[in-house]
Amino acid sequence: MDTSAPRGRAARLLIVAPAGAVMLLGLNAGLLLMGVPVLFVTTRLAELHAPLMVFGFVGTLISLERAVALRTRWAYAAPLLIIGGAVLALTPLPLLIGQMLITAGLAVHVGQYRAIWARQPMTATAVQALGAVTAVVAAVAWCGGVPPARLVPLLAVFLVLTIAGERWELARVAAPGPSAERMLFALSTALATTAVISLTVAVVAVPFAGALLLALAVWLVRFDIARTTVRMSGQPRFIAVCLLAGYGWLVVAGAGWLLGGARSEGPVHDATTHAIFLGFVITMIMAHAALILPAVLRVRIPYHPAMYGPVALLQVSLLVRVVAGDAWGSIPSLRVGGLGAAAAMVLFAVTVVAVSVTASVRARRAPRKESTP
Repeated sequence: MDTSAPRGRAARLLIVAPAGAVMLLGLNAGLLLMGVPVLFVTTRLAELHAPLMVFGFVGTLISLERAVALRTRWAYAAPLLIIGGAVLALTPLPLLIGQMLITAGLAVHVGQYRAIWARQPMTATAVQALGAVTAVVAAVAWCGGVPPARLVPLLAVFLVLTIAGERWELARVAAPGPSAERMLFALSTALATTAVISLTVAVVAVPFAGALLLALAVWLVRFDIARTTVRMSGQPRFIAVCLLAGYGWLVVAGAGWLLGGARSEGPVHDATTHAIFLGFVITMIMAHAALILPAVLRVRIPYHPAMYGPVALLQVSLLVRVVAGDAWGSIPSLRVGGLGAAAAMVLFAVTVVAVSVTASVRARRAPRKESTP
């Protein structure tokens, strides 16, 4: 094994920083789609909203986390290729160049799971690998000209299975039994297969995927340790509250796919899409940020109650968007909800940085106070 992989905080920050910038551009693209005036506009920015958020932002961070865990140099090709492709997609260069780089990075990401499986075969790894494979299929279809709106089931399954696999690793602590493990793998396999089929027969595959999402949400609520840790205090309770809120949005998305059918535009599409990617995925990122970022960047991020603020803002903004905006057809509510969700993500990042800097300053001052007579 090559243990000479880059370990320095600065080297990883060179990947995280562009991913953060891509997130801001992705939010910018989302606001542009809603008709909100924005400062930064390019020819193809609006059409890149979903790829920037799913591949450029979340995909880069997920593959970077796996590269750090593997501690091998080749594994860092995944986040570098993905974020490089996302940046090039924003330039005047042919879009296919950025698309092909992202696809190559996602293929390396699948290889990361193969390496993890070789070290320790686990159901959690298999579930996450299934999600990574759906991401590759989505990227290849995108290269072939399939619009991002039609790729939503594949993009959603990529992130949902990645998170479900991570949660299973923690659920094993409570020893839920082999039947729960087999059920998770069966649901994951069916969900990944259905997402791929949605490229050709979406009218059948999307409602079936909705039923599977509902089943997976029930599984997560049933076996996740969040039901226990929500009765604790501090960080365990914060994570549990975020998890349970995210599972609620997964139910909303599953019901939307099941009852609304295959749609690539309109209020049902908007509601289900953002229930998954904002309500479920972003809430999960907020839940685990204080655990994941220290492992990636080697910085201490202690829990602080202020983190509840952005999480609450995100949930309220989504309710405004889905209920008042999508269900009632209120364009102002749709925009208010979109602006609120974007503000919540930025506010959470600012809060995490502030908490981390404050803790670092206090840690440096502590020895001086102890040495004072």
